[in-house]
This record gives sequence, C-alpha cells and structure tokens, in this order.
Amino acid sequence: MREFYFALKNGKTESMLSKYILVIVLALLNAEYKAQDWQRLVSLKGFWKFSIGDDMNRAKPNYDDKDWETITAPSSWENEGFNGYDGHAWYRKTFVASGDLKNHTVTLRLGRIDDVDEVYLNGYLIGATGTFPPEYNTAYFAWREYHVPQKYLNIGGENVIAIRVYDSQLEGGLIEGDLGLYEKKGAMRLDLDLAGQWSFEKGDDKDWKEKNYDDKMWDKIFVPAHWERQIGDDYDGFAWYRLSFTVPQSFKGKKLVLVLGKIDDIDEAYLNGKQIGSTGNMKGDPIRYDTRSEYKLTRGYFIPDDLLEYGKENVVAVRVYDGFRDGGIYEGPIGLIEQSKYTKYWRNYKPPKQKKDIWELIFQ
Repeated sequence: MREFYFALKNGKTESMLSKYILVIVLALLNAEYKAQDWQRLVSLKGFWKFSIGDDMNRAKPNYDDKDWETITAPSSWENEGFNGYDGHAWYRKTFVASGDLKNHTVTLRLGRIDDVDEVYLNGYLIGATGTFPPEYNTAYFAWREYHVPQKYLNIGGENVIAIRVYDSQLEGGLIEGDLGLYEKKGAMRLDLDLAGQWSFEKGDDKDWKEKNYDDKMWDKIFVPAHWERQIGDDYDGFAWYRLSFTVPQSFKGKKLVLVLGKIDDIDEAYLNGKQIGSTGNMKGDPIRYDTRSEYKLTRGYFIPDDLLEYGKENVVAVRVYDGFRDGGIYEGPIGLIEQSKYTKYWRNYKPPKQKKDIWELIFQ
C-alpha cells in the first residue's frame, strides 16, 4: 500500500511502519464493523465499463460507451490491465431500480477509491470525496457512502452510475468494498428528502441564520458527509450550512419535524431565521461538549405551526461546532417527516446493541 511505499522510500523507522500498519488495519476493520448495520438492495460488484482520460460528457446517462473496455470492480485498474496508468478515468454501470427501492432511504456504497472521485446518477452529481487537480487532495483512505435522492432514481427502469476518478500514483480506481445500493437497517423514511448539495461556509456569524442572507459565494458540499472529505483540510471550529427548499402545498396543515441526522459535534438549527432546536451548548470559551455522545445523536427538531411557507422558498441554516477530528452533518436521514410518523418510528425503534466505533476505542 501507499503508506508502506513511502515509509520504505524515505527510510522510516520500524516504529513509523508499525503506526502506518495500525492505521490501515483499523480503517479496514472499522469499515467491516459498520457493514453489519446495512442491508443490500442492489449489488454493483462485477463488470463495469471503463475508459481512461477525462470528458465531463461521460456523466450523461445517454453517453455512448459501447467502445469502452469492460473491467471488474472492485479491483485496482492496474490489476485489470491498465498497469502503470496514473491520471483521470471514468467508470460507468447500468442497473435496474425495482419498485422495492421506492421511498427507501438509499445509500450508494463504493468502498475505497484511489484517490479522488465524483459520482453521477443519471447525470446528477450525488457525491464527491477529495479534490481534483489543480487543487489536488487525496482521499484514498476514505470509504465512500453517498445518499441517493429518490428524485434522481428511475424506479422501474434503467439507471446509469458514472464515476469520475483521479489517481496520482501507484494503485488507482475502485479498489475495494462491497459495491452496491444499501439501506440502513431500520432506517427512517422521510416525506421530503433534503439531502444533497448545501451551501457551506467556515467561520461564525449570526447573520447567516437570516432567510434573506446572500450565500451565493459560499462553497457547495454534500449533506450528509463529513466536511473534511470535501473541503480539503482538517478544519475544526465553527461552520454554517444553508439550504433553500420548497415545501409542496399538500403538506399544509400537517405537523412536521426537521430531521438533520447526526452532526459532529454540536449544532443550532434555524428555519426561516428562527431557531427551532439545538444539541449541545455553544456558549463559553472554550466551548465544552460531550465528546462521547452528542455526535451520535439523531437530530429531530419539531417545526412550530405557521413557520413554513408552502409552495414558496424556505431556508434552513445550521450552525455547527466541531472540536476534534471529523466534523459536520455526517449521517442521514436529512429532511421533513410528519410528526405522527416520526413519533411512531421512535416508539417502535429498537436500538442495535451498543458498540463503540473502533476509532473511539483508540481516542477515548
């Protein structure tokens, strides 16, 4: 692996090599450990169409890839005959989305990709990890999990996944993992999905909660996903998310809950400029929070009557503070659900046997 190569090349000591081995082994164990929480809906392992080079037209579902080679994934592209190639390449695969996928909380799991990727479903960008050149930042160690919006799925028909990859050196491509579409066991099913690209800005300014604040110059990142994988640095501190969305008239008169999944570490949530909920306490210097529990909590904030505007634009703004390691809105579901469905879900919820994240065992 890449760590071994650089350690040996640079004359690293045996203790350094031991550290590299430990990090890699724990990362792999953690991915396998968490796999027990998922049920597979569609397998994507096996044959994929593949071509080196870079052309954004390849993201389009009707792009003609009949002259591309066929390779197996997961596997490095070097092992599939493209030995010595470094640079851009694309994967494409067609699958049928059966009616069983309708209204499910679907996640595309692609395992480990070396080094950087963007993923398109039927021409829509649904996820990205790392940064492409010229501001290159590898993410070869990250396991990819991308939320699949229901509005982008062609239920009952063919769907096309296109994956743009950049590899800088050594192995490249869809390296390892049980590729497929999955749903978390016992997942909550929302009435309005709000996952996808949100506006994002590092720093802290209370004006950012206001509905009419202009966030056009902010970055766009995917929710849910840790922000480190998308902004290219290990930022700790305050940051804000914003999203504009429309609630259909058919929701009028219903009591609703805003579900924001899990957030690392603590948060305050605003809807149309009014605070509707929070987890943790952002007051004080330094900010003190419970490193063992708050980032694990699923956020569900009850929306006051008459706060939403139906058939018009609404804005949710989320203030987040991260004090250590990964940060941000990192796990779904994200969206609106009727209060009666939400409370029924939690009444019937049977928590899985409590088990610590492998990283927790290290850093506790």
